[in-house]
Amino acid sequence: MPNTYSQIFIQIVFAVKGRQNLIPKENRELVQQYITGIITHRGQKLYAIYAMPDHVHLLISMKPNVNISDLVRDIKAGSSKFINDNQWVQGHFNWQEGYGAFSYSKSSVPQVVRYILNQEEHHKKKSFREEYIEFLEKFEIEYDTKYLFEWIETS
Repeated sequence: MPNTYSQIFIQIVFAVKGRQNLIPKENRELVQQYITGIITHRGQKLYAIYAMPDHVHLLISMKPNVNISDLVRDIKAGSSKFINDNQWVQGHFNWQEGYGAFSYSKSSVPQVVRYILNQEEHHKKKSFREEYIEFLEKFEIEYDTKYLFEWIETS
């Protein structure tokens, strides 16, 4: 797209189906590398990625010629196939339907990168459910709890 200039920073969050802890620490780096390859192949720039055992955070600089939902579909489909081909889980691995996409300004990028890379520490204090609902409320996104991710409550 000649003469098209943009700066679009999007944090994308999606979860493992049923919010199961299916991404073990020993495979996290491989999953992150694979997802990074999908994003790069689609011509987007990845600023940060962190795969928790039950969900993933990404910060991407998106070009306007790529639809967010198409990119997330490709990330989920490709990484699911990668995980299943490597037989890391019993049965079939899937991501849950849906995702969160939250936009940021250029000045917020360093803070969002730190936040994403610090997920392990962050989740010692706050559950994924609490975090996700905070995002929806912070960004003033109307939601119906029956359409949020399936949540596994742990005690």
